[in-house]
Amino acid sequence: MGEEGTGGTVHLLCLATSSGVPLFCRSSRGGAPARQQLPFSVIGSLNGVHMFGQNLEVQLSSARTEDTTVVWKSFHDSITLIVLSSEEGTSELRLERLLQMVFGAMVLLVGLEELTNIRNVERLKKELRASYCLIDSFLGDPELIGDLTQCVDCVIPPEGSLLQEALSGFAEATGTVFVSLVVSGRVVAATEGWWRLGMPEAVLLPWLVGSLPPQAARDYPVYLPHGSPTVPHRLLTLTLLPSLELCLLCGPSPPLSQLGAQLLERWWQPLLDPLRACLPLGPRALPEGFPLHTDILGLLLLNLELKRCLFTVQPSGNKEPSPEQRRHLLRNFYTLVTSTYFPPEPGASEKAEDAGHRSQLPRACYLVLGPGMGWQVVALQLGPRQLLLLLSPQSPTHGLRALATHTLHALTPFL
Repeated sequence: MGEEGTGGTVHLLCLATSSGVPLFCRSSRGGAPARQQLPFSVIGSLNGVHMFGQNLEVQLSSARTEDTTVVWKSFHDSITLIVLSSEEGTSELRLERLLQMVFGAMVLLVGLEELTNIRNVERLKKELRASYCLIDSFLGDPELIGDLTQCVDCVIPPEGSLLQEALSGFAEATGTVFVSLVVSGRVVAATEGWWRLGMPEAVLLPWLVGSLPPQAARDYPVYLPHGSPTVPHRLLTLTLLPSLELCLLCGPSPPLSQLGAQLLERWWQPLLDPLRACLPLGPRALPEGFPLHTDILGLLLLNLELKRCLFTVQPSGNKEPSPEQRRHLLRNFYTLVTSTYFPPEPGASEKAEDAGHRSQLPRACYLVLGPGMGWQVVALQLGPRQLLLLLSPQSPTHGLRALATHTLHALTPFL
């Protein structure tokens, strides 16, 4: 299991399917945006071989060379996305989900009608520039993992019930069903209406808020790729504290001016200390002092029924490996586990068991990473939950499953 993202290059191409005209090309190298662009001849060849296959009723979805993985995907017979990655350990699953998220981001900010009924290519190119910031955040070295898991990145606030109560009251006062509290792109608390949002907008909206430059307030037009791909909504954001924002999804009302200081003071001024306690949850996800074993270097908890996840690589001190390496290792392990051992869809385990295949479904797996590293990764599935842990070399192999089970039980009440 290689360290995904270590120094490799990712190129993302977007083309109009019918004409083959490039709409944009975005690149990253070593997790940072890169100016390096692919030659037009290479773009033409990549699109040409895909079109050649389609003409023969052959669907070309992926290919591998010695050092590069290529994935193609067409959307609505109108947009073709192609991604090339030379990052070590990159999986086709990761690249396929990346393309799904990229198209979702395009719909979110431009709308499906503009993408499926292209009247003016040059105008569409200009409109798509609004999605570059969000798309580039997928290509880089994201601290979030919802792009891969297709679950909403969440955190556990120290005083969640207080924040939830205030959020519900604020939503009622503003007449808005869809309200959430977001820290660094992760959902702290949300109304029932917000949690009912479909995929991919449930992942994309907080991710968008976390990727935008800081602003005291925003009134941002967005389309919902699943719920409303052709009719725009308004995404209103209000900064309560640095990196902590209140998000409302609404129609023509209320106007942003109505959400003034008086309303914010009424609902949020009394909760200033609980709000401040949310700020470190961006990278940590768990409140200070949460009882985790000291051998745990990183964890990913998924609830596949709720489509929510908890991801952190900073549960304990400044040990090796670096946070970036921990993210790469856990992301790689997730793709391995999802594509090899655990069913990717909620309920798949139960269906398979009902068919008499209980003995064929693994409940846990682990790897010892090497050579010379010794870090261990373990995955455990229990009902709708999956837990992946990155552990230090001194953690005894025979105790991995017990440690994972204990950790899962400790986290279950929160997700």
